[in-house]
This record gives sequence, C-alpha cells and structure tokens, in this order.
Amino acid sequence: MNEQFPIKDSSSTKARNLTTPIIVVSIAIPLAVAFIILVPQAKIDFGFNTRSLPFFHAILNSSTAILLLASLYFIKNGQVRAHKTANLTAVVLSSIFLVSYVIYHASNPSTRFGDLNHDGILSEEERQAAGAMRYVYYFILTTHIVLSGIIIPFVLFTLQRAFQEKFDKHRRLARITWPMWLYVAVTGVVVYLMISPYY
Repeated sequence: MNEQFPIKDSSSTKARNLTTPIIVVSIAIPLAVAFIILVPQAKIDFGFNTRSLPFFHAILNSSTAILLLASLYFIKNGQVRAHKTANLTAVVLSSIFLVSYVIYHASNPSTRFGDLNHDGILSEEERQAAGAMRYVYYFILTTHIVLSGIIIPFVLFTLQRAFQEKFDKHRRLARITWPMWLYVAVTGVVVYLMISPYY
C-alpha cells in the first residue's frame, strides 16, 4: 500500500512551501532598495541624525566578514553548533545592515566619489583630482551592489537546506554562497573607506 501511495516527505513539502517566499523576498528587496536610491523623492526625516550610519554599516560588514571566516573555521573543525551560531549571527547583522542602509538612503542624498566640496556636482577639477581611483571605486561598488542582490536567495536557500538537514545540498550551495557573501561584506568596508572622505 505504501508503494502505491507513498507518504510525502515533510522536508520536501517544506522546501516547496518556502521556495516561493524566498524568491519573492529575493526580488522585492533589491527592487525596493533600487527605488529608494534611484527614484527622486523628498528625503525622510526620521527624527535623528542618520549621517553617521555609513560608519555603522562598515562595522556591520566587517563583523559579518569575521563571522563568515569563523564559520568556515568552525565547520572545518567539526564545531557544528558554533558554525550555525556564526552564520545565524551573520544573517542578523546583514538584516540590520539592510534596514539601516534603507534608512540612510531614504534620508540623505547620494554621495559622489571625488566631490570634495560636497555640493553633489563633480566638477572637472574634482574629476581630475580623483583620477583613475574613480574607476576603481565604481568597479568595486558595482560588483558589490550586484552581488548584494544576487546573494539574497543563495543565503536563504543555503540556510533552508541546513534547517531541513539536507547537508549534502547545503554544502554544495554553501561553496557558492560563502565566497560571494564574504566578497559583499569585505567590499562593503572597502567602499566605505574609499567614499568616506566625501561624506
């Protein structure tokens, strides 16, 4: 009877139920962030000074990078609980970063690399002073932003595989997720260090 009417595997049912929300979240977050940054709108007054948030973002990104390195060390040394804690903490910090990033860009104008007088316009003199570093900065920034959007479903699906105890699939996906996530975290700090003189 079981051969004719096999019992559905609960983990596969759970996977089907979570796939759609993960895809929706993975599309909605980048679109919302892009809208806030790219669409001209009146800036929101949140009632507190948000100008120092980029420094906070750099702290969150550097902490996430450290946690990801620790996570790799833990799993290679069989410390599964510590590995799980490091990854979940990294997810929490990344979530806090996302909320804070939206708050910052919703309340402040975008900063242009090389804008020494902070007027939002890059003069020819400022362009020349920035030199080739502008291209380096925008290359790092572009790869950081693109991978920030791409990494969301990878992180969520990697976590899902772990919670479902599908560890073979978890490991295979983590080999892609981990270096992308580390790159995003590290370049977040690099972008801050490069743009901070122009805030």
